[in-house]
Amino acid sequence: MSRVKFNVNTEYAYLQNFKVLQNVFARHQVNKPVPVQSLTKCRMQDNLEFLQWVKKYWDQHYPGGEYDALGRRKASGAPSAAPASRAPSAGSARRGVTPTTGAARPRVATAAGGAATAALQQEIATQKEAIAGLEKERDFYFAKLRDIELLLQSAIEADPELEKEEDTLVKHIQGILYSTEDGFEIPAEGDEGVADELETF
Repeated sequence: MSRVKFNVNTEYAYLQNFKVLQNVFARHQVNKPVPVQSLTKCRMQDNLEFLQWVKKYWDQHYPGGEYDALGRRKASGAPSAAPASRAPSAGSARRGVTPTTGAARPRVATAAGGAATAALQQEIATQKEAIAGLEKERDFYFAKLRDIELLLQSAIEADPELEKEEDTLVKHIQGILYSTEDGFEIPAEGDEGVADELETF
């Protein structure tokens, strides 16, 4: 703690403090690389992620008891945060102490969450691909049926007698083309106009 400079505002001082931190990590065999370049840029996201990791490490390895951060800083010769003439209030003294009562909060496994998210995204992509294939197949068969309908209409226009006869191939094909399933109702002529008016933008 004696080599750490508190209340620094320059990038050079940041780098010096991070070098101290890296040396401490190496001495205690902590296999966490310190992203010095991203941390010195003072971007909130990078600093937040690193602090969350430090907090997690602290919660896992701190043996317990009270930790007086201000006392440790004073012991290292660091300047105090408050002016010397003013005595620290009870609230500010309490801020430097980490409470250890109660159990540690359960941590959410981000790796499992990330894996679950990736699996769901993969499933969504698979479903979208299946839907696209089904839509393509539907359009293909609809186009075939439409071609058959147009052929029948042109044949009837060429020979109107085909429609009048009951037991012809044309009548059987029309019966298949225009048949409906139980429960399906063809919209009436008046209803289509209302639907078109509602959907017009």
